[in-house]
Amino acid sequence: MIYLCMAAAIFIGDFFIKNHMEHSLAGGEEKRRLNGLIRLRLHHNEGAVLNAGQKRRSMVAALSVFLTMIVAAAFVLSLGQGNKMLKTGLSLLLGGGFSNTYDRLRRKSVVDYFSFGFGGKRFSRIVFNLSDFGIIIGAMMAALAGSSS
Repeated sequence: MIYLCMAAAIFIGDFFIKNHMEHSLAGGEEKRRLNGLIRLRLHHNEGAVLNAGQKRRSMVAALSVFLTMIVAAAFVLSLGQGNKMLKTGLSLLLGGGFSNTYDRLRRKSVVDYFSFGFGGKRFSRIVFNLSDFGIIIGAMMAALAGSSS
């Protein structure tokens, strides 16, 4: 049950943050926090990672649905196992995947809203959302759990 709650928390938390950011930040506006280490700005990503595939949004959306369904199946199958790292990783991956897939289907783009003010100019231009971190951290945890089995 805790793993399902984890996935739901990523989805619901990111949903509310995205809605808040869309109402509180104008396009092109940037708010700096923590001495500029965190930058809040609104970006609508019409493709996949780093806007890849933005000219083929329907294909990206279909791929997103397909991959999220695969993760959902893996998540359900993992529930009978004792591997907590795998279940946690799949929970984070599933919550993030559902959130970004929902955006692609409902909003026609994924809402991103923060970037980092360190790591060089190229890195600071990348805009993330909470779901992106669920996907990244979840995928790494699932991969590590799978390789240690």
